[in-house]
Amino acid sequence: MAEPSIRVIMLPRDTNGNGSIFGGVLLSYIDQAGAVEAARQTPHKIVTVAMDKVVFHQPVFVGDVVSFYTELLRVGRTSITVKVIVEAYRRSPGGAPIMVTEAQVVYVAIDDDLKPIPAR
Repeated sequence: MAEPSIRVIMLPRDTNGNGSIFGGVLLSYIDQAGAVEAARQTPHKIVTVAMDKVVFHQPVFVGDVVSFYTELLRVGRTSITVKVIVEAYRRSPGGAPIMVTEAQVVYVAIDDDLKPIPAR
């Protein structure tokens, strides 16, 4: 079951030439949201090693409140895989959330020498 991780409001600085939010901005928030869940699974430092199956379903616009939900998919020996689901709430009154993006992100637990170590 997906849990709330972070929520942000999209600002004009995040827009591209088409007036929607840059995909890279959303990817950054996806990485942060996934890291929140991964950090709950291990006491060690983590790094992002892969973002897989990123699918943009709908655009995101300035003023949208964007919620990032996470679901733990797998804990391997050194890796943690998290699914991130992104929903936008438009500024219209009574608007329902719109699923805009989803992704799977893989993190690896590391030591002080940046070498992979057991996640748990």
